[in-house]
Amino acid sequence: MKRIIDGVLKFQRDVYPGQKALFQQLSDAQRPQAMFIGCSDSRVIPELFMQQGPGDLFVVRNAGNIVPPHAVAPGGVSASIEYAVAVLGVPDIVVCGHSGCGAMTAILRGGEQLEALPEVARWLHFADAARKVVAEQHASKEHDDKLNTLVRENVLAQLDNLLTHPVVANAVQAKEVRLHGWVFDIATATVTTYDAEAGDFVPLAHSSFVGTKS
Repeated sequence: MKRIIDGVLKFQRDVYPGQKALFQQLSDAQRPQAMFIGCSDSRVIPELFMQQGPGDLFVVRNAGNIVPPHAVAPGGVSASIEYAVAVLGVPDIVVCGHSGCGAMTAILRGGEQLEALPEVARWLHFADAARKVVAEQHASKEHDDKLNTLVRENVLAQLDNLLTHPVVANAVQAKEVRLHGWVFDIATATVTTYDAEAGDFVPLAHSSFVGTKS
């Protein structure tokens, strides 16, 4: 904890003075460029690999970058989505999975690991659509390939879940919001995005601007 506190003090001493005007401006309002829904994994820092600063991203992170379907139950993810679209007017929403995801690994392993984590198990049921695709279409793959496939399929499943939210569906239909499915590779820092025309994930640099599944 000392290292974290030292970091706060260093920020206040060395960083804040040079960005004081920005923080004072942000204290009045926020106008983020995009909403980012990602995994809680400590290795995946969206502001770092997207090179964005304070006020640029409206970030929601949870185990497995999950988006519960609308009306399943009230929750922080659903409330944040509604606020981002209806109040902040974000023009883009990114759902981002990542390599070596612990949540997706737990789904593949199942069994005793999830029995010992009942809250995690219940939460990961929101990825059942992705698990089913992998079980039915990719069962013969080796573990690493199966994991990578599950990560991608989960991103697509969560994009589908996003569209069950009326505020998102209406905004997409009105062309006020674009949805993007990304996968971040930790070892190489590469990002792939779902390309609807290709029907697959492609390097971000080679994709069209809009990577929506819809």
